This record gives sequence, C-alpha cells and structure tokens, in this order.
Amino acid sequence: MTDLTPRSLGDALPREMARVRDVVMPPYLEIGAPGMFAVTMMRGDLDFAAKALAEGDVVAMLRAYESLKGWKL
Repeated sequence: MTDLTPRSLGDALPREMARVRDVVMPPYLEIGAPGMFAVTMMRGDLDFAAKALAEGDVVAMLRAYESLKGWKL
C-alpha cells in the first residue's frame, strides 16, 4: 500500500467525501440550473456520510462510501 491508499473505511470515506465535494461537484455547479438536481443528490449523499461518520455507524458508512463512489464527471 502507498501512503495515499486508505487503510480503513474510516480513512476512505472522508477521502471520498472530499473527492465528491472538491472534484465532482464544482463542474455541476458551474453549469447552473441543469446541474442542480445532481448537486442536490450529492449534498444528500454527503450529509448521509457525515452523519454516518459522526455516529460511528459502520454499515451506514459503507453504504455512504459506495454511494459516493458512484459520482463521476
């Protein structure tokens, strides 16, 4: 494993949250109204992930991680 490879779900989920927030979401925001549906869905996924992390709910964290991985440009 490299230093950049997440070693646990607790490492991987925040990285995936950052990827969606910092890489995937901005282009959708830039296109305006046509991208708002996707942005709203991404925000929901990010909120779910944050709640799962805060509560330490491993099953919810895994669901959130898988959901966030689905967001692409």
